[in-house]
Amino acid sequence: MLSDKSRPVIEATLPLVGSRIGSITPNFYARLFAAHPELMDGLFSRSNQRSGNQQQALAGSIAAFATHLVNNPGTLPETVLSRIAHRHASLGITEPQYQVVYEHLFAAIAEDLAEVITPEIAEAWTEVYWLMADALIKLEKGLYAAQANDRMWMPWRVAAKQPAGTGSMTFTLEPADDTPVTPALPGQYISVKVAVADGLRQVRQYSLSGDAGTSRTFTTKLDDGGEVSPVLHNTVQVGDVVEISNPYGEITLKEGDGPVVLASAGIGCTPTASILRSLAETGSDRQVLVLHAESTLDSWALRSQMTDDVERLDGAELQLWLEKPVDGAKEGFMTLREVDLPADASLYLCGPLPFMKNIRNEAINAGIPATKIHYEVFGPDIWLAS
Repeated sequence: MLSDKSRPVIEATLPLVGSRIGSITPNFYARLFAAHPELMDGLFSRSNQRSGNQQQALAGSIAAFATHLVNNPGTLPETVLSRIAHRHASLGITEPQYQVVYEHLFAAIAEDLAEVITPEIAEAWTEVYWLMADALIKLEKGLYAAQANDRMWMPWRVAAKQPAGTGSMTFTLEPADDTPVTPALPGQYISVKVAVADGLRQVRQYSLSGDAGTSRTFTTKLDDGGEVSPVLHNTVQVGDVVEISNPYGEITLKEGDGPVVLASAGIGCTPTASILRSLAETGSDRQVLVLHAESTLDSWALRSQMTDDVERLDGAELQLWLEKPVDGAKEGFMTLREVDLPADASLYLCGPLPFMKNIRNEAINAGIPATKIHYEVFGPDIWLAS
C-alpha cells in the first residue's frame, strides 16, 4: 500500500514522470549494461534492446503500477505482477538484481529530472519501486519454491526436430541429466538459452506445444532477423544439448466445466494447442470452440495436431480464417462478430499484439467479462491491460 505521505506526491508527479519515463529508460539500460555487461549474456535480449521494446516494457510497467496505486489505494495489480513474475522466474531473476536495477534506474531518473526533482519526489518514487519490487520478489520466491528442483537452468537433449508448417519447427527434448523434472501445466512456456554467432548466450520463451506434464515439446517459427530461432532452426541438431528453464506462465487451463474458447493467430497457436491437447487427453466433456487465423493453410504449424484433437472431443468445434482461403475456411482476418460465442465462456488468447487487442475488445463487446479473458504475450509485455 502506498503511504499517505507519498500518494499525493505520486499523484502530482505521475504525468511528468510518465511523460519522461520513455527517455529515462534508455539512459537506465545504458548505465546498467555499462556497469554490468554480463547481464546481456543469457538474460537480456539484444534484439529487444535494439528495437526499444524492452524500454517500452519497463516504462509501461512502472507507469501502470504507479497509476494503479493512485487509483486503487490498498490493492496491487495482481494480474500484471503475476505475468511479470512468471517471466522473471523463467529467466532466473534473483532478489539482489532488484537492488542493481534500482541504483541505475534512479540515477537515470535523477539525471533526466534534475531541474525538478526534490528529495520528497525521489523518496515517493523510491517507495513505488520497492512496493513493486517486493511484490515481485515474493511472487518469484513462491514460483521457485514450487519447482521440483533448485535449478534455474537444466540441460536437455534434442530427441527430435521436425518441420511444422511453412517456416516452423517442432523440437522434442529429453533430460540430459538426472535433475528432477518440474511438471508443466497446459499453456505454460519454457525459456531456451543458446549461444549465438558471436558466442553470447541469448534467451527466448517458447510455449510447450504438446503434452503437458514432464515432457518438453515446443514449436518455433523462424525469424530471419532474430538471433535465437535461426540458431534453433539452422544449427541445433538432434542429439545436441540446450539449456532450458523450468516451466512457467500463469495462462493455463482453469478448472471447471464451463465452455472454453481458444483463439489464436499464426504461431500463437502453440499454447492453445497445448490446452486443447490436455482437454483431448482427459476426454473432457466441456464445450470447446477453437478459433485460428493463418495466412495460408500450409503455414499452420500445428494443423494436424489441433484438427486431430478437435475430432477426439465430442464437444469441440473448429473455425478457421485464412488470408488465402480454402474450402471450409473463412476469408480474411478473424473477427468474433461472426462467431456464436458460448455463454459463460472462458477465452484463451495468443497471437500478434494487434490481433489480441482486437479480439479482446470484440470479446468484451460480446459480453465476455475481462476477468474471463486470458492472454499470453511473448517478448517484452508492452500491453499491460489486465
